[in-house]
Amino acid sequence: MTDSQKRILVLGVGNILFTDEGIGVAAADEINRLYDLSDNVTVMDGGTLGTRLMDPIMNCELLIVVDAVLGDGEPGSIYRLTGEDLRKSLAFKDSMHQTDLVDTLIMCEIVGNRPEAVIIGMEPFDYHTMNVGLSEVAKQRQEPLIGFVLEEIVKAGGTYSLKANPGSITQEREPCA
Repeated sequence: MTDSQKRILVLGVGNILFTDEGIGVAAADEINRLYDLSDNVTVMDGGTLGTRLMDPIMNCELLIVVDAVLGDGEPGSIYRLTGEDLRKSLAFKDSMHQTDLVDTLIMCEIVGNRPEAVIIGMEPFDYHTMNVGLSEVAKQRQEPLIGFVLEEIVKAGGTYSLKANPGSITQEREPCA
């Protein structure tokens, strides 16, 4: 990475135990599985870590959060949120990680090191059912969701290429007996 390249953090957040609540984590897994990214880009599964994400967030210049977002659209709708819209989406009260992420961004701002941030989010089909794995709607919309994330990376000066031999799919898990 050169000194002039912007440090980019792609942070997939959500709770994989509640179906589409794990949209962001699934997207981060797929990006890591399918793409080689430039040295200035880090992709991280932030899960529901909340304030424990403060260090990686403060060490980037652009934060791209990938998450489930309630935007009153059809399930599978994809949103790009910044500024005040970013605050509205992070106020999603049906998920513990969202409150923690709001707190984390506020703390980063208080210490004077809050990065530029954008959310690429998808309207969930089901975020209440306890199930490891995405709904069919979310699975079908993962490719366009990831495409929007890759666009943000390129706009910020990062690059990507398809891996010659991507690993196996990691987000599909067998249900517990």
